[in-house]
Amino acid sequence: MREISYLKGVYEAQRAEMLRDDRVFLMGEDIEAGVFGSSAGLAEEFGRARVRNVPLSENGFLGAAAGAALAGMRPIVDMTIASFLYVGMDQLVSIIAKATYMYGGQARVPLVVRAAMFYGGSNAAQHSDRPHPMFMGVPGLKIIAPSDAYDAKGLLTTAIRDDDPVMCFEDATLWARKAPVPEEEYAIPLGRAAVKREGSDATVVAVAGCVPHALRAADALAGEGVSIEVVDPRSLVPLDTAAILESVAKTGRLVVADPAHRTCSAASEISATVAEEGFGDLRAPIVRVATPDVQIPFSPGLEQRLYPTGERIADAVRSTLGAVAAR
Repeated sequence: MREISYLKGVYEAQRAEMLRDDRVFLMGEDIEAGVFGSSAGLAEEFGRARVRNVPLSENGFLGAAAGAALAGMRPIVDMTIASFLYVGMDQLVSIIAKATYMYGGQARVPLVVRAAMFYGGSNAAQHSDRPHPMFMGVPGLKIIAPSDAYDAKGLLTTAIRDDDPVMCFEDATLWARKAPVPEEEYAIPLGRAAVKREGSDATVVAVAGCVPHALRAADALAGEGVSIEVVDPRSLVPLDTAAILESVAKTGRLVVADPAHRTCSAASEISATVAEEGFGDLRAPIVRVATPDVQIPFSPGLEQRLYPTGERIADAVRSTLGAVAAR
């Protein structure tokens, strides 16, 4: 297999599905120009009827996407930056998420919303949000959070083919990272986690950009004789709780790493689920590693201290081991 970047995986999934199904089209701000490279050359290849620039009105163009999907098309909406989702909340929450239910299953809304999480680059408070947990609480939306090029291409392929609305949260800190990806077509089912590294002493469930940090923590702890299992949920809705519970049953300890704010994070939901359904398997308290509940500062020195790192994850694992030793 060749190695390609995460962003190239996104590009390939979109292009392949546009070739396969002429109902698939792209829309977004400056998307004809190939913003960030995810649509470069597609306007020339497929024409501007299928690669559509939109005005700076998120609520307006999400509503247009919803109408197109209800009419039988399969739009892929590029939000440019995940923080811009807030401007389109009425369409996302009141229309896109609810239409199938409100029409008694007579209507489907097969659209994908791509939302890139730009944090860690001094983008300041209004452009650095990681809002995936907010949408986990909205019934009717499916949510994916790929952590590498292989998953980005495979999950996005499935999302485009899905008859329900899917939000794809792309961690922009991973866009340039490369991974082996096959040339041939493949699709990854939603709701199926991946064990990125097997281990026996503790489970680390890592979301999106936290996966590389968790793997680095596992490497560091291996030198101390500690074996870490790293589980990547890949999709947050549906969530593969069975895989997480199976891992915790094996290791007896759980650390959950999530780049979102700590309160009501994906880490919080995963922790609560294991506390409810796998409490008997736990040998130590669950530990969350997330971003503190503060606005993101512009200052690079202040910002970089907020997010989960390999060191913070490793320390969290050590704390779960120490909790047992102290008993």
